[in-house]
Amino acid sequence: MKRIGFLTLLLCIYLAAATWLQAASGVKIIKFNVPGAGKSKGQGTEPLAINKAGAIAGFYLDSAGVEHGFLRSAKGAITKINAPGAAITQAESMNTAGDIAGFYADSSGVLHGFLRDTKGNFTKIDAPHAGTGTGQGTEALNIDPSGTTIAGVYIDSGGVSHGFVRATDGTITEFSAKGAGTKSGQGTFTAGVDGINHAGTVPGTYADSGGVFHSFVRSAKGAITKFTVSGAGTGSGQGVIVSGINTGGEVAGIYIDSASADHGFVLEKGKVTKFSVSGAGTGSGQGTEPENINTAGDTTGQYIDSNGVNHGFLRVADGSIIKFNVPGAGTATGQGTIPSSNNDTDAITGDYVDSAGVFHGFLLTQ
Repeated sequence: MKRIGFLTLLLCIYLAAATWLQAASGVKIIKFNVPGAGKSKGQGTEPLAINKAGAIAGFYLDSAGVEHGFLRSAKGAITKINAPGAAITQAESMNTAGDIAGFYADSSGVLHGFLRDTKGNFTKIDAPHAGTGTGQGTEALNIDPSGTTIAGVYIDSGGVSHGFVRATDGTITEFSAKGAGTKSGQGTFTAGVDGINHAGTVPGTYADSGGVFHSFVRSAKGAITKFTVSGAGTGSGQGVIVSGINTGGEVAGIYIDSASADHGFVLEKGKVTKFSVSGAGTGSGQGTEPENINTAGDTTGQYIDSNGVNHGFLRVADGSIIKFNVPGAGTATGQGTIPSSNNDTDAITGDYVDSAGVFHGFLLTQ
């Protein structure tokens, strides 16, 4: 988690390289809600992933607050997704063909990953050392854009998180970053939605024993390379958190400073470029939060202003930043526009939170 005339577009720096805005009259926004989505505060529709074809996957919360997955085709047809045996279902990531990775909780609250193919068939995924208690288990969070290799997280019996990669033949490789904490809530985490690329490279974050976040990139062969971002805080809840990776291996993410404010960064060939959107707040829980990076290196996400309101942005690879608000988005703390993903044409999906605190899906296209 944008039409001219309905969507406010503010161009910071310049927009010449932003191809999807070159024909401004063609920019449009489509709002959508999954049938059956709840209409009370904290309920509604929350898109997460968009693939090259423009199909969207995510989840919705019904009137009872129960989560269900969904797939919205490029033509707008919506298919609800409930994994077999699920009490709740979340669709997290989708490849070019339309295969979906996600997870569900069973009636005991245990988490299981899944792969849903384009025919609607489910394959259950459980990491070998995943815990079997409530809130433990396996979360499939990412799928290779060109295949069915999956990356995600499993939570062991002690509540500690670890990463895993599942190959196309079903083989699961578990991993933990050196230095990761070993207490409940600590451990190793992968990015979500776009956290594995064609080469099988996986960006991740680990929380150490002091609750500080550190980030790394894991190669397809298992080598883990850590990296730092200058200005990141060293207190609990501060540090560096990755958001995603593109085909070329560029990584986008967030660093949290000593005041607990968020800032964006892009890592390319070992070089870190930091950025903050103008208008972003500088207090705790405010700032700039990149969510996704596409093949060209364009990054989308949200910035949170000094009043705690969310606004969308697209940062083009050349550094140009475009800010936007979806019409109908609320203007109070915790409300606003929350992009989640952009594809290679810079079609952007996400959700907006209205003045009643209800979530709605949107798609911004040219």
